[in-house]
Amino acid sequence: MTESASPETSDSPHNRPAASEALRRARLRSRVRTLGGYAVYALYALALWAASHGSTTLGLSPTAAQAAVLVLLTIGAWAFGLFPEPITTLTFFLLAVLLHIAKPEVIFAGFHSAAWWLVFGGAVTGIAVRTTGLGARLAATLFALKRPTYARYVASVTVACVGLAFVMPSTTGRILLLIPIVLALADRIGLTEGRRGRTGLVMTAAAASYMPPTTILPANIPNSVLMGAADAFYGVKLHYAPYLLLHFPVLGALKAAILVWVICRLFPDDGPLDGVSTSAAAPLSNDARRLSVLLALALAGFATDAWHGISPAWISVAAAILCLLPAIHIVTPKTFSEQMHITPLIYVAGFLGVGAVVADTGLGEKLARLCLDAVSMTPGTPAINAAWLIAVGAAIGLVATLPGLPAVLTPLAGQLSSASGLPLYTVLMLQVPVFSTVLLPYQSPPMMIAMHLGGVGMRDGTRLTIVMTIITLVFLFPLDYLWWHMLGMLP
Repeated sequence: MTESASPETSDSPHNRPAASEALRRARLRSRVRTLGGYAVYALYALALWAASHGSTTLGLSPTAAQAAVLVLLTIGAWAFGLFPEPITTLTFFLLAVLLHIAKPEVIFAGFHSAAWWLVFGGAVTGIAVRTTGLGARLAATLFALKRPTYARYVASVTVACVGLAFVMPSTTGRILLLIPIVLALADRIGLTEGRRGRTGLVMTAAAASYMPPTTILPANIPNSVLMGAADAFYGVKLHYAPYLLLHFPVLGALKAAILVWVICRLFPDDGPLDGVSTSAAAPLSNDARRLSVLLALALAGFATDAWHGISPAWISVAAAILCLLPAIHIVTPKTFSEQMHITPLIYVAGFLGVGAVVADTGLGEKLARLCLDAVSMTPGTPAINAAWLIAVGAAIGLVATLPGLPAVLTPLAGQLSSASGLPLYTVLMLQVPVFSTVLLPYQSPPMMIAMHLGGVGMRDGTRLTIVMTIITLVFLFPLDYLWWHMLGMLP
């Protein structure tokens, strides 16, 4: 008789008090969360009323002050998971429209942005990867280990994420490609839903797809924006090899290794694992073969977008359309309607909408100038000034999110260079340590997308990002400073 069949493990009188206590605690947590939600709504109303009826706050107009309050409270609700998803995003949309904080085309900019369509197309191809069995076959091929252990699988996923960044320039595209494969891997090795190891693999794909690749040019949006803005404002051209040499050894390779260690500590899984082998794998179906050809063409298009000029978003949408075509018959209308989840799409639109409002109302630039005025940088103290610049960037990143950080800071780089006494190129490069460090998951939309697709909650994501931020501040930033000093970037 199995243990689960024993009456002592289910209806035993010894277990009933424990079950009742757990249920009572769950109900108490639910009530506290509900009351907290009502309190936040009241805070919304009070703060917005004060911003609109009071005098100008920090030099902001009443509309800009309302925008600041709405953005900060929205970010706080996202960061701490105060409301069930996606209530926070919809509340932001509603209040922003009713209060005329910005034009509707700005508030809803996320829905017609390339990033939103990239996520939509990737979600469709993700369904195809799961339903055709191609994901399981790719997992078996890419992550076959002779001596499988949980730590080895985490390390393998990390290497795959960082390696793919060298050939695929879109973080969201990499995540949408890898998450279905990682979930298939979890299923094959017995990491079912609810096991910590499954959460660990998803968070590995989320973090390793964004954090280390920020040191590879142009592997994601922030360093691509930095590259374009530096050239547009100052004529400073960023080149692949010097950028890689400056940032990848510490914030790329070493950070990836630390990430593996942190994942294994935060999300340990000592349960039994099934091996992954391709020897007994069933032959690929015709749908899986067609999908593999389609994905190979899409990947080639992603990797060569600088040559042909077509955005990865439209390549992703084209791949989704082909998957849905009845003649190709990869994803049926019924499968699409049952498995296409709208929550990640609303989140993406919300993140992009908040960034658009911050840029349109000038809140990002205003915050940067306030931070610059608040700190006193004296030329001749490079270590202290570099720390101040990183702190200023981190404060802005909490509001503007990390993809929007270079767009806010780069126009101010000349002033920051004069105030700190550091060379302009050094000031520009100091943005990389900032946008490579994720304090809270909402700052990185691709990480949030990965978490939603993988079924990981905000609490687990926040645990990882906070621990990685502490390690970065205490260990990696000082080591990075020494590396920059060796290269002559900092005195």
